Amino acid sequence: MATIEIKEIMQILPHRYPMLLIDRVIECDDKQRIVAIKNITINEPFFEGHFPGTPIMPGVLQLEAMAQAGGILLSRITGERSYIPLFMAIDNARFRKAIVPGDQMRIEVEVLTRRSKILKITGKVLTDGQLASEAELLFMLTSDKMRS
Repeated sequence: MATIEIKEIMQILPHRYPMLLIDRVIECDDKQRIVAIKNITINEPFFEGHFPGTPIMPGVLQLEAMAQAGGILLSRITGERSYIPLFMAIDNARFRKAIVPGDQMRIEVEVLTRRSKILKITGKVLTDGQLASEAELLFMLTSDKMRS
């Protein structure tokens, strides 16, 4: 099981602050499964407005973190780093526990199906061993190079 540090993550994903939502990959089998970590701090820019006095990580960003982990996994599966996976669909999204400053997100993603450039994954986010969110995501590996 491979670990991937932030420098390599930034070579794989085009995202940068404040949209880079993966701090480290702690497990990756390069075929089917990846586990990533995101440390949540009060300094996250979205907490200023979501919600003042009661900071909660937006659910859409939890889905984005799952997608980014899936993108890293797809890059490892295909060996291709110059193309970017783009969302096609989100199914069965459920939010079960609020994520707040001080939490560490454990993002677990597994491949459900893969057909050429289309990948369907299942993802979940856990904090303190408890399920915070889950969803199935469908995305496509683009043929448009998006790096500068």
